[in-house]
Amino acid sequence: MKDRLGPLGADQITDEQRRAAQVIIDGPRGALYGPFVPLLRSPELMENAQRMGEHLRYRSAIGTRLSELAILVTAREWNQKVEWAIHAPLAQQNGIARDVIDAIAERRAPPALRDDEAAVYAFCTELQQQKRVTDATYAAALALFGEHGVVDLMGINGYYTFLAMVMNAAQTAMPPSSAWMLPD
Repeated sequence: MKDRLGPLGADQITDEQRRAAQVIIDGPRGALYGPFVPLLRSPELMENAQRMGEHLRYRSAIGTRLSELAILVTAREWNQKVEWAIHAPLAQQNGIARDVIDAIAERRAPPALRDDEAAVYAFCTELQQQKRVTDATYAAALALFGEHGVVDLMGINGYYTFLAMVMNAAQTAMPPSSAWMLPD
């Protein structure tokens, strides 16, 4: 597949795009990559998405470990290989077991989840597949994470679905030398 909205050259970038890109480069991401490459064509959208993503990825009420788990479920549901390549190693670095990551990649129920991981997995899987969450699943997440955590969990699902849609439509290229491949 050809990357439809690949990196822009320095001579192709407007001042508004340059400023928006610099905000991302100067922030916790440290570089312009993944979904932000195609989003650069709409600098205001990219800036707003970046701000939301920065909160959800780095400061969500459920913490980084569980946020990364939710991101993986979303990436798998959307077959988003770039998102997977970026977040699978981060999930492992943040305490998600390799066998859990592999099971999600292979569309199998993950083995031996901690209680909080099981709640996130159930919530995200139901929301992504059924487009809703059952009362029991919602209650379990609410008991563990409170309303703030549940809303951030909803936000993670929505935000990473948005990014997956952008990259799937743009056919965003895989990061070079990624060791974390998502099977078809």
